[in-house]
Amino acid sequence: MTWSRRSADHPRPGRPPPPGRRPGEDPLTLQAPQNAPLNAFIAGLPKAELHVHHVGSASPRIVSELAARHPDSKVPTDPEALADYFTFTDFAHFIQVYLSVVDLIRTPEDVRLLTYEVGRELARQRVRYAELTITPFSSTRRGIDARAFMDAIEDARKAAEAEFGTVLRWCFDIPGEAGLEAAEETTVLATDDRLRPEGLVSFGLGGPEIGVPRPQFKPYFDRAIAAGLRSVPHAGETTGPGTVWDALTHLGAERIGHGTSSAQDEKLLAHLAEHRIALEVCPTSNIATRAVRTLDEHPIGRFVEAGVVVTVNSDDPPMFGTDLNTEYAVAARLLGLDERGVADLAKNAVDASFLDEPGKARIRTEIDTYTASWLAP
Repeated sequence: MTWSRRSADHPRPGRPPPPGRRPGEDPLTLQAPQNAPLNAFIAGLPKAELHVHHVGSASPRIVSELAARHPDSKVPTDPEALADYFTFTDFAHFIQVYLSVVDLIRTPEDVRLLTYEVGRELARQRVRYAELTITPFSSTRRGIDARAFMDAIEDARKAAEAEFGTVLRWCFDIPGEAGLEAAEETTVLATDDRLRPEGLVSFGLGGPEIGVPRPQFKPYFDRAIAAGLRSVPHAGETTGPGTVWDALTHLGAERIGHGTSSAQDEKLLAHLAEHRIALEVCPTSNIATRAVRTLDEHPIGRFVEAGVVVTVNSDDPPMFGTDLNTEYAVAARLLGLDERGVADLAKNAVDASFLDEPGKARIRTEIDTYTASWLAP
């Protein structure tokens, strides 16, 4: 069960449906057409996921369990009540609700449970490699010991790889709304050799963009990059293309989280295409948070036309009533792709990842073998 699907399918009296949908329309069937063979192909396709959030991946079952552990929380423990709770009016409301779920992660045991279960869910979707965005400041400021936090995510990472075969890596991101204090602590956690976890590969910036200018975070990204981490900030999701330029110019971005408004700037599109700077596109997320009004207005097609490298991702999947398989089906419809086109899209994510070259080659080969077998007479 996913709560967003229920609340979308059965709007409460007086609540209008989200933009671009009519009452009673299921977002998954609306966005991903009833193309059973292609959907089946997608379900079995080996994939990489580059833009998915740690807490935002908490399933209804896990959220309910965590809420029951911490009864002082405002988060409902009943899945029926969660359906209403996780219906977002705008991006600011999404952040508010998201942070209430963050508040459920209070102990190292909570961290380990969440991380391991995310690995299980990714494996179910044939995700071979994922870069999971984690906001350690949200946990350490709530009193979780930094060393215990690192041990919890690493223990879960190793268990998930051993048991499910999914390789997890971490992106530590600054929660932009928490300011420079959060930036400093996140940078220390990411660069101090006594704390830095083995699975950490990149450094990001999330949270609201409005009122959170990117240039102020330059010193922290400079330190992270000097320590060998890759730069992957969110930019241009709810603000204009100037935010993407700032991420490129000041933060040394190698990939851009969302980058939705890049379509408004021809020069920016040309720059992204020329330098092979991939966009981490999350279609359903953009609709759920009202960053894009309707799916048919989503700029993913414009990105591809301009030669920009596009990867498909799920962002905060249970919160948006989606998963990575559904996002591939959405992208296939918007881009008019067949099985080979979808396979190429999957290889984009592998190529844009920070996995080592032997690991990339292994997944590419698996994608090609699977596709050839599927299409064979």
